[in-house]
Amino acid sequence: MDALDASKLLDEELYSRQLYVLGSPAMQRIQGARVLVSGLQGLGAEVAKNLVLMGVGSLTLHDPHPTCWSDLAAQFLLSEQDLERSRAEASQELLAQLNRAVQVVVHTGDITEDLLLDFQVVVLTAAKLEEQLKVGTLCHKHGVCFLAADTRGLVGQLFCDFGEDFTVQDPTEAEPLTAAIQHISQGSPGILTLRKGANTHYFRDGDLVTFSGIEGMVELNDCDPRSIHVREDGSLEIGDTTTFSRYLRGGAITEVKRPKTVRHSLDTALLQPHVVAQSSQEVHHAHCLHQAFCALHKFQHLHGRPPQPWDPVDAETVVGLARDLEPLKRTEEEPLEEPLDEALVRTVALSSAGVLSPMVAMLGAVAAQEVLKAISRKFMPLDQWLYFDALDCLPEDGELLPSPEDCALRGSRYDGQIAVFGAGFQEKLRRQHYLLVGAGAIGCELLKVFALVGLGAGNSGGLTVVDMDHIERSNLSRQFLFRSQDVGRPKAEVAAAAARGLNPDLQVIPLTYPLDPTTEHIYGDNFFSRVDGVAAALDSFQARRYVAARCTHYLKPLLEAGTSGTWGSATVFMPHVTEAYRAPASAAASEDAPYPVCTVRYFPSTAEHTLQWARHEFEELFRLSAETINHHQQAHTSLADMDEPQTLTLLKPVLGVLRVRPQNWQDCVAWALGHWKLCFHYGIKQLLRHFPPNKDTHLLYVLAAANLYAQMHGLPGSQDWTALRELLKLLPQPDPQQMAPIFASNLELASASAEFGPEQQKELNKALEVWSVGPPLKPLMFEKDDDSNFHVDFVVAAASLRCQNYGIPPVNRAQSKRIVGQIIPAIATTTAAVAGLLGLELYKVVSGPRPRSAFRHSYLHLAENYLIRYMPFAPAIQTFHHLKWTSWDRLKVPAGQPERTLESLLAHLQEQHGLRVRILLHGSALLYAAGWSPEKQAQHLPLRVTELVQQLTGQAPAPGQRVLVLELSCEGDDEDTAFPPLHYEL
Repeated sequence: MDALDASKLLDEELYSRQLYVLGSPAMQRIQGARVLVSGLQGLGAEVAKNLVLMGVGSLTLHDPHPTCWSDLAAQFLLSEQDLERSRAEASQELLAQLNRAVQVVVHTGDITEDLLLDFQVVVLTAAKLEEQLKVGTLCHKHGVCFLAADTRGLVGQLFCDFGEDFTVQDPTEAEPLTAAIQHISQGSPGILTLRKGANTHYFRDGDLVTFSGIEGMVELNDCDPRSIHVREDGSLEIGDTTTFSRYLRGGAITEVKRPKTVRHSLDTALLQPHVVAQSSQEVHHAHCLHQAFCALHKFQHLHGRPPQPWDPVDAETVVGLARDLEPLKRTEEEPLEEPLDEALVRTVALSSAGVLSPMVAMLGAVAAQEVLKAISRKFMPLDQWLYFDALDCLPEDGELLPSPEDCALRGSRYDGQIAVFGAGFQEKLRRQHYLLVGAGAIGCELLKVFALVGLGAGNSGGLTVVDMDHIERSNLSRQFLFRSQDVGRPKAEVAAAAARGLNPDLQVIPLTYPLDPTTEHIYGDNFFSRVDGVAAALDSFQARRYVAARCTHYLKPLLEAGTSGTWGSATVFMPHVTEAYRAPASAAASEDAPYPVCTVRYFPSTAEHTLQWARHEFEELFRLSAETINHHQQAHTSLADMDEPQTLTLLKPVLGVLRVRPQNWQDCVAWALGHWKLCFHYGIKQLLRHFPPNKDTHLLYVLAAANLYAQMHGLPGSQDWTALRELLKLLPQPDPQQMAPIFASNLELASASAEFGPEQQKELNKALEVWSVGPPLKPLMFEKDDDSNFHVDFVVAAASLRCQNYGIPPVNRAQSKRIVGQIIPAIATTTAAVAGLLGLELYKVVSGPRPRSAFRHSYLHLAENYLIRYMPFAPAIQTFHHLKWTSWDRLKVPAGQPERTLESLLAHLQEQHGLRVRILLHGSALLYAAGWSPEKQAQHLPLRVTELVQQLTGQAPAPGQRVLVLELSCEGDDEDTAFPPLHYEL
């Protein structure tokens, strides 16, 4: 069928984070797509929610069945007021509110062949097998992409059929590789050498590449894709260059991605699955799950109902039906060798009557991502089948499994969950006190899960949501608890109110104070004593490390998740059971770590170097200079009173060719033109008369710089490119004698270190005195998300021109904005998936003591159909003589009544633990060192510990503080030994 008109402009502000994942061409196709979702229980609602957030053109809902109590355990769009209403009609308006650019309509009739022709993708959820076969056959016949998804308790399945000749235009999430060229030889084959520092190991034999910006051997520029061979020394063979012109300089080599063709079948696929897995055990497990689902369909067909919760008779009937099914085949002729895992089928049947929010969140996210693949032709689709189970959420001890009586329906919003875990477990969930740190994309999804499962929803339970940020419009495409009218409001407050809307029983408190070392008087001993567990949904490793350290200190379980594009992780850390949280070494080392100043300023070799330089230019020209001049104006000081070299270097470019304040737009353009000349040393005649191919970048730089200069001086700017061209023709060329060549390729080192003489200082002082007359300047704070303020335009243009100066392949505007703004690519599907995976671990944490084998770390990559779940590592055991401990352990010493002295504390450590302490620290305060003089020891040893701490730090223990945390090292220990902290109990 024809798609909707996709020519309407993309809302780049709304979809900014998603665009970094999918790109504009894919988003245009998504914006014009028509999708049908049939089945609006929890799974269908999750698929629909994700598709609306991600901006499909039109979404049609189909589900005439009435809402029932068990729906409310996983369907966040429904409430008690919707009981007996059609699920689709009750869900339509709330879905439409998520994104008014998406047409959300309801189809109330049957699904017919003619109806299917109106859609590009059709999704069935929780459908009978007969309906799947009927609709799937019709979709396959007419070239409509078809998906069927279902969950039964703690197991789920997803089937995809995209037709027999489906072309994936962009199979991977990674950007095409680009590298700067050092040299190309003439010959057969021609040998291409990459510039020093290029990532040669990323190119592989057989990669297709093309070229741009080469001087001399111009025949290669924009040539048809060429296959390469990687040599041992990292150079590349690029084919015959014998007849080409001699290579002179410059240029870039860029990878060309190859489309791939996928062939899906339907004839037997729904009944005889082909499952791709990492091991034969996984294949067998998936096949047995397939047989279990087929047997459940058969049971429903025979009895007109699903099996009763934890009914052993019904479960044995399902096992028998599975046993009687035709054996699955590995190939057309080879039957499956392994016998049916009847214990697995039995467990699936016993727990199949329920529906769980974490399960539908996880599978709904994967299904929605497959819909996007079908629409956009970006990323490889599933090889038809996915089976997922979380049966590890059930107790290992069969004696602890729920009874049929405990799982009976109660006319409760938690009926769908009680059917799996029982009413007793539901009460445990309601009594929990949990802390959620972060109310962004993952935080919103977690709040939804927490509300639906009833976490903290009892009178004695509760949730605390901590987030200091405010809602931005770019949040709305992923953070589904927020609406356009909420922009500018605190995330924690809006998210808490929205969560109460999902479950009125939820006891949730929002806090807008940050959780960091400055607020330990708020989030201290009393606060954490009431917390049963912590969920972290944070976007920096620094924040994660701090929250994890608090959990280790207070011995609280930590659920932690993160995403980047279609990559996601969900991890769980249990006191004394698993290892404690550790940030990935590479991420921790690189976060917020700038490139060396010398490299950025004088020897850039990558686009990242030029972007950091351009960002520094913005700060110096439009923020720091304004602050410095304002300070000079307010304090009536001369440069003699300032930090002379730095101040002169900072201010001279800001004055530029002007010696008085700019009065109008023409003055601002004159300054921008002068600064362009200063930084890039191009002849102005080349720009104005010869109009080189990259002239737009030069003009963008002048336009952006002039507008920022005008903003700083409170003057009106202009966005008129044509008028700017005409104005530039009228302006005189800047006099290079008036400007210090601060940034001038090979002259930079010498000119940057040149000292300002007395005459220059006098001249600059005089100019500053003139500038001091008038209103204060407006320092500009860099804002990446406003595309009309010229901030990103300036940085992109400056970095691009610098790339040209140094022969570095530039990156496009979107990539530049992501790099300079430190933007994490994000998409709704990944955040929903990791929240669902964390919700599954929550069940285990709340249920009571569980062995390490019960827990799972999860890592997924939705673009490449990758999901791995594995048991966390055990905490590492450290030893010192007779003492053994892990990161969860600590030494405890009561203060006593009366409080013990430092001398008494040292004696206690030696008597009780055999430790001769060499150094004792409280924070940065040194309480004791064995090498002190007798006089100093005599001063410290008789003092009470709290008295000594107050004397050294100037602070007494805070009211309600229960422990002082002391660090120690012992005589004879290795320097790398990390001893357990000493908790001095007050």
